[in-house]
Amino acid sequence: MTALKVFSFVRHVDGLRYHFETDGERNGRPAYRRTDGQVWCVWGPEDGWHCEIAGGLVTAYPVNSLGNEPEPPATVWRSFKNDRSYLYDLRPTEPRRDSSDTP
Repeated sequence: MTALKVFSFVRHVDGLRYHFETDGERNGRPAYRRTDGQVWCVWGPEDGWHCEIAGGLVTAYPVNSLGNEPEPPATVWRSFKNDRSYLYDLRPTEPRRDSSDTP
């Protein structure tokens, strides 16, 4: 099985996409950083798979998962921050290629 390298969260209400790429490891599993900021999708022994921002504040969890998969589950995720909450689909995507990258 090939490890997930990149994925997007696609918001249900309006199709907004947030892109994530692998960026090291945390707790023996791949860690993913959002490409436009410091949001991380990581696994932890207490929280399972989740998204967090600075200071370790958890902002999202998978809805239909125990959170113990080897990589973030391709399922619905629920985000929450302050008084807002959204549903997102985690969708594996192809890595972005530079124009200098040719097959």
